[in-house]
Amino acid sequence: MDGSVILRTADECGRFLNMVVDRDWMTPIPGMDWTVARVVAHMSECLLWYSTDLVVGDRELSTMEMRVRPESEQADLVATLTSFAALLARVVDGAPPQARGWHPYGRADASGFAAMACDEMLVHMADVGHGLSRSFVPSEALSGATLRRLFPWAPTDTDPWLTLLWANGRVDLPGHERQVGWRWHCAPLAEWDGVNPSTVSD
Repeated sequence: MDGSVILRTADECGRFLNMVVDRDWMTPIPGMDWTVARVVAHMSECLLWYSTDLVVGDRELSTMEMRVRPESEQADLVATLTSFAALLARVVDGAPPQARGWHPYGRADASGFAAMACDEMLVHMADVGHGLSRSFVPSEALSGATLRRLFPWAPTDTDPWLTLLWANGRVDLPGHERQVGWRWHCAPLAEWDGVNPSTVSD
């Protein structure tokens, strides 16, 4: 996972958003406390957080409140998402191989931040589609790459997009336990302990 994957994901998501840019983004998303606009703003915030977290390194630095205004023009929210994706892509591609950044789920490397960014965009774009009664289905390559990087315990013989949604606790996957209390593995894959963290009690 690198900057090019972030850009491809942002491009697919941006094209979907542009197709629904004339809809009412103040619509609440069923099953969530957020509107469509708030979810789109949140995605952009995550991209900016990840950019700074990777640059800062191992410590959590919470000196600045980063907020994208959901009441902004909808076309501007799309531009914010794609712009922040480009920023993160440059940070990821410019990071030295040993770079790590703080995240609640572990010390993520550049590929981990890239994958988390893609996961945020893809899964929340499905939320956007749900709120606007439009189906969002990303390319198999993007959903598969994100799934393999962040959820190495996920089954490999199922549809990658459905499985990514399952890994994020969004849907059921036939033959597999519903993921409650799911987590990413954002540290390098070589450090994975072979356990699905959602099955481990705190």
